[in-house]
Amino acid sequence: MWICMVYNETDTSVDFRLCQDFGLILSVFSLIYLLVCFPLGLCYNVLLVVVNLSNKVSMTMPDVYFVNMAIAGLVLNLVAPVELLSSTFTRWHAWDYNNEVYITLLILFNISSLVIMYSTTLLSLDYYIERALPRTYMSSVYNTKHVCGFIWGGAVLTSFSSLLFYVCNHISTKMVECSKMQNKEAADAIMMFIGYVVPAVAVFYAFVLILRIRKESTPLDQDSARLDPSIHRLLLASVCVQFVLWTPYYMTLLVHTVAGAPGYVSNIHDLPSYYSTYYFLRCVSKLLAFSSSFAMPLMYRQMNKNFSNKLQRLLRRLHCRDQSCPHERSTVQQVVT
Repeated sequence: MWICMVYNETDTSVDFRLCQDFGLILSVFSLIYLLVCFPLGLCYNVLLVVVNLSNKVSMTMPDVYFVNMAIAGLVLNLVAPVELLSSTFTRWHAWDYNNEVYITLLILFNISSLVIMYSTTLLSLDYYIERALPRTYMSSVYNTKHVCGFIWGGAVLTSFSSLLFYVCNHISTKMVECSKMQNKEAADAIMMFIGYVVPAVAVFYAFVLILRIRKESTPLDQDSARLDPSIHRLLLASVCVQFVLWTPYYMTLLVHTVAGAPGYVSNIHDLPSYYSTYYFLRCVSKLLAFSSSFAMPLMYRQMNKNFSNKLQRLLRRLHCRDQSCPHERSTVQQVVT
């Protein structure tokens, strides 16, 4: 529960009221997210995955990456209500969870963040390859599916430090050895470097290459027309939105790594008063990170011109059920040819 307490005579009533205001603001933001953003994100992520997987023949390289990000968004949708309805985020909490549940949520959150950031990064690099070498099919749908599998595997391995922390909480005979691995600052430093610095550098490099090739006229430019022109706008918007929403969270990890600010606490009264501002900003940054789970599918729905056609095709297929649909067969034949 967000409770502010006066620790000594030096604590002023202004600081106490500021802490109370922080708790109220965070509670309101959490409830707004649960009432508006959570159902939208859940519905649109499911819709994005179902529509694309039901039209595998017409899927393109960007579609595979956005499906991958939508699946990671669904994982965030599972984590968000558990955290936002706890006493960590709202005064009107439904439950409290222990340290083991916190570590489990942290592992799922870290895996989702890595999948989203690296899917965005590799989408940028594959888009450049598609523009520069359209005849090589290096960024084909087949290859992209395997790449997405490696993304999930790498995300799980990167979260292994949190998994070790989780396992150590269940080992009572080797607490001395486990205490050496329970270094939250080191884990946050690893996540900061692998989850933010590396993708940021790679995206910057990809955009430099994309801008260079857009300025230069190459003999293969006519072949690049097979890419939907809206993909470039969707790529630019998705990269900007992802980094805007995730940068505050990774900055709090940087502060925690450098300054040794507190990690997980179940109640704000466990913290000294001068940590209230940091704790409030950390919670708000996590809310922004959760917001990526509904911002991406909404953006994909609005900016991808082929999504409406795929959705209509799926609805016609559901309407036909077991009946024969001549228009569906003709559409598939046109896509194949």
